[in-house]
Amino acid sequence: MQSLQDKLAETRRTLSSLIEHHDPARVALAWTGGKDSTVVLDLWRETMGSRRVLAVNLDTGHKFSEVMAFRDRMAEEWDVDLRIVRPLPEDVPTRIAADKLACCGGLKVRPLRRAVAELGLEVLITGIRADENPSRTDLTHLEDRQGYVQANPILHWTEMDVWAHTTARGLPYCELYDRGYRSLGCVPCTARAAHGLDERAGRNQEKEARMAELRALGYF
Repeated sequence: MQSLQDKLAETRRTLSSLIEHHDPARVALAWTGGKDSTVVLDLWRETMGSRRVLAVNLDTGHKFSEVMAFRDRMAEEWDVDLRIVRPLPEDVPTRIAADKLACCGGLKVRPLRRAVAELGLEVLITGIRADENPSRTDLTHLEDRQGYVQANPILHWTEMDVWAHTTARGLPYCELYDRGYRSLGCVPCTARAAHGLDERAGRNQEKEARMAELRALGYF
């Protein structure tokens, strides 16, 4: 079993390779404002040195206000080139969260694909982890997606790894985690996870069960 230090070294190698093989101006981080992608944002800033980091945030219109406030505050404090991506009116389903696949497709997938194309991105960095959902267990650190590379630098980290690193580095995080939330998504599909249950037990389980379908559509 890898130690966190070994995983951290592997993550740094993955991020460094992106600069070696791609124009940094065409690499963006998919920053949700959650704990995982904030860890990646910190490490990507370290890797980029004096260069400004480009981050893409999907604002579905149904996120927690605390997450949005944290995002805006940290983007300013860390001097992040933040591009907030929103769905077009025609993307928004008639009933939010009624059909989980259609809702995520309209509020997240289509806006993300437009942003990747409009920004001319070669690489999209994520904070996803393999242990979050069975559909992610066979992923690799670098995936060839439709027209771009998806980089998953903390793929093999655990929830405990993320919090250990966050604590060791003194990284900021959204206040909702202190209120019992362990995984943050849109408000209609997110609740506090009961004690003893999995990290994503507070997420809508219909959506979790269809994650492979969402990934096929372009969800990360």
